[in-house]
Amino acid sequence: MAALGWLTPRRRSATARSVLAGEAAAEAGLKSTQESPDPSTTREDGGKSAHEVPDFPVFGDDRAAAFFDLDNTVMQGASIFHFGRGLYKRKFFQRRELARFAWQQAWFRLAGVEDPEHMQDARDSALSIVKGHRVSELMSIGEEIYDEYMADRIWPGTRALAQAHLDAGQQVWLVTAAPVETATIIARRLGLTGALGTVAESVDGVYTGKLVGEPLHGPAKAEAVRALAAAEGFELDRCAAYSDSHNDIPMLSLVGHPYAINPDTKLRKHARRLEWRLRDYRTGRKAAKVGIPAAAGVGAIAGGTAAAVALHRRRR
Repeated sequence: MAALGWLTPRRRSATARSVLAGEAAAEAGLKSTQESPDPSTTREDGGKSAHEVPDFPVFGDDRAAAFFDLDNTVMQGASIFHFGRGLYKRKFFQRRELARFAWQQAWFRLAGVEDPEHMQDARDSALSIVKGHRVSELMSIGEEIYDEYMADRIWPGTRALAQAHLDAGQQVWLVTAAPVETATIIARRLGLTGALGTVAESVDGVYTGKLVGEPLHGPAKAEAVRALAAAEGFELDRCAAYSDSHNDIPMLSLVGHPYAINPDTKLRKHARRLEWRLRDYRTGRKAAKVGIPAAAGVGAIAGGTAAAVALHRRRR
């Protein structure tokens, strides 16, 4: 940690949390690949290659790997909201908690900034939902929720890109702020190598309600990729990364082959300026922008949240 000495205490603390979150994600991801069955035998398509032709060529390189963001890159919408819908359906929490969670997510979109205090509040409320539950219980429920809400939301174009890397003999990892358990289920269902996600602390297989480090977001994703590359012997300048969000610029900048997939406005401008390749698989881009908050709630809560965000965007 001596290399962080020039930073202010606050910046040093934030950087340390990012490193801790990244290293924890890499450790959890590698552990899950050792415990899980061979992805090629559990893949949704029965082990066959995707029918879609990838937009970008992929060449065999055993010192390279591909890293894919999840939400709006591989999957339409936000996986944590789909997971939340499944937990709500199973009465893990009440409507008032759902309304609070939906409002917190809408706040992030409306404010346009990630206020640390507000994010901490949202994080604590989400962690309180799973506190005291067994990890195995959430994994089992997660399998059901994938079938109910997520399986039909995978972007075929991005799926083809991931398959092209697999067919070239490369490892393919999801890298997401979603819980590592949820991300691992999705990676396994898609036949990917594994997943790097936010690690919630557990003791004897029971969630404590705390995180290890911080959510795997922004710089923490880059730290996770860096840690995994060191463990697996990948050369980052030969690796590829795919994302829709400007928040993932640290991860995209870490590799030699960055790709902007369904990019937000800031990432699109950044990608064009640096001549990164980009591809947009959405047909209704404006609708896609408000689709994430809509997934956070049920009925009027969801509709109201989405409407508020849509109205805000029209006035900007």
